[in-house]
Amino acid sequence: MAEIGQKIKVLRTNAGISQQKLADMLGISRPAITQIESGERKVSSGELVKLSEILNTSVEQLVCLTDEPEVILQNKRTDRKAETPMRINVPQKNLAKFKEILLYILNKVGSKPNIGETVIYKLLYFMDFDFYEKYEEQLIGATYVKNHYGPTPLEFKKIVQAMINDQEIITVKNSYFDYPQTKYLPLRKAQLSGLKANEIELIDSVLNKLSDMNAAQISEYSHNDVPWLTTGNGGKIEYESVFYRTPLYSVREYT
Repeated sequence: MAEIGQKIKVLRTNAGISQQKLADMLGISRPAITQIESGERKVSSGELVKLSEILNTSVEQLVCLTDEPEVILQNKRTDRKAETPMRINVPQKNLAKFKEILLYILNKVGSKPNIGETVIYKLLYFMDFDFYEKYEEQLIGATYVKNHYGPTPLEFKKIVQAMINDQEIITVKNSYFDYPQTKYLPLRKAQLSGLKANEIELIDSVLNKLSDMNAAQISEYSHNDVPWLTTGNGGKIEYESVFYRTPLYSVREYT
């Protein structure tokens, strides 16, 4: 029980939510939150569901039925092999591209009040999956899993922390219509020399189409995309599923 409480505390802190705010959202007292996080109080099934929604995770991850994948950022060439199927290796080339695309997004739309972490997750998802459907090649090639709020890129947190350490972005804890929001603001311009014209064109098309949506709207929109619909809760979303998209979501003309 203590392990669940510790995980709740970490997720709550990362989301910038106070104990009192979480207590209000759950409809319980603040001391009850303290007891949950210290392992002194059990969490009911209904509270677990609400917590998973508030903390943007799955019930399975909260109760530790699935392990969080380990993300390895390869800042230099390495021959180290993955030791477990839960390890995600991010090669230096992919890492650099992820950073520049994220900086490009933040420079273009990051100042909009609706653009928080959840919206960025979905923008990255549609950029990755739209590009794969259209060109059968990877754009960023991040690993996305299905959770309550929509597709979530597993590499995001680790890469963002590295960018904060390198003073490329800063994080701002905010609220948007009384909901906690994590914003990222760029400290430099994106270097576009490593991006092709068709990559920039597709990124811009996704931003033009979706960047005015708030977190609830873009999450709901992602829930009707075939890759999401065909993946089990907490499962890895497969890129190949884009070729079965409905016309509303498809970005490719099929003969």
